[in-house]
Amino acid sequence: MDGNSPEIVSSQTGPHARLPDVVRRHRDHAWRAPLHAATALQFARWQGVDDAAMPLVVDLGCGHGDSTLALAQRHAGARLLGVDQSAHRLARLAPAGFAIHDRASLMRAEAATVLRLLAAAGRRIEVLYLLYPNPWPKPEHLLRRWHGHPVFPCLLANARRIVLRTNWRIYAEEFALAAALLGRVGTVATLPQDAESLTPFERKYRSSGHARFEVALDDA
Repeated sequence: MDGNSPEIVSSQTGPHARLPDVVRRHRDHAWRAPLHAATALQFARWQGVDDAAMPLVVDLGCGHGDSTLALAQRHAGARLLGVDQSAHRLARLAPAGFAIHDRASLMRAEAATVLRLLAAAGRRIEVLYLLYPNPWPKPEHLLRRWHGHPVFPCLLANARRIVLRTNWRIYAEEFALAAALLGRVGTVATLPQDAESLTPFERKYRSSGHARFEVALDDA
């Protein structure tokens, strides 16, 4: 797996021209799409084991779940929730679609619904990790990127700290720009080559010589 990851190719040469309009539209018109029913059931199951007195760290798009377990070592006093929609990826660490590993829970679920349910339940996210999301590099796929998705205002509002990592600079630049339009300011940083890899894919990108970028947003 190491050292053979292709670079991201896109016809975009900078942030998408439509991004400000998309972000403002999502800000001004609350998203009222139906919740994903299976995710709502999984969320209720997770609430039964959650300890609301502890800070919550969320690994959104956790893949196989290794990153969630690694993040639990970074956040010793917190509960961890790893969310991914792929049964295949979670088959090893959460073969039934839900598993508890000490302070970390892994859950097969639709991520946007999880964000909405956390906000509705008043469960504030202490740190939200978005580690190498699918960049959807074609310009026509802007709305599939986190900052172009209608859940983005909810994502920002319910997380005290947000850490995005990506190996596509434009994705990081768009994310920082979209956050700034909603009042959260962060800068795009290029990670040093020896920076710790938080996911298996990040190790692959590092071994392949990719530049890796991080955007960190904190409460104002």
